[in-house]
Amino acid sequence: MAESKTYSIQDALQAQSALRAAAGLEPERFPVEAFVGMISDEIEALRTQGQSNEQIASLIRQSSAIDVTSGEIEANYAPPEQRHQNGH
Repeated sequence: MAESKTYSIQDALQAQSALRAAAGLEPERFPVEAFVGMISDEIEALRTQGQSNEQIASLIRQSSAIDVTSGEIEANYAPPEQRHQNGH
């Protein structure tokens, strides 16, 4: 059986960005609720390492243009049972 190909999130986002630009589409945007839900695996891992929601929010703000607060992380964090529904 052939080995499954895998790609980094950076490669996937770069390809999506190029396709959207070629199609004349605006960059895709997400509400804070969806964004925090998407990064909940990473939030969980950082919490396990002792990071607080404020530290996580600060890291996000320092590394991107995303202005998320610790309260938004707390309110929108998706626990594992929500994240892994539908076989994900």
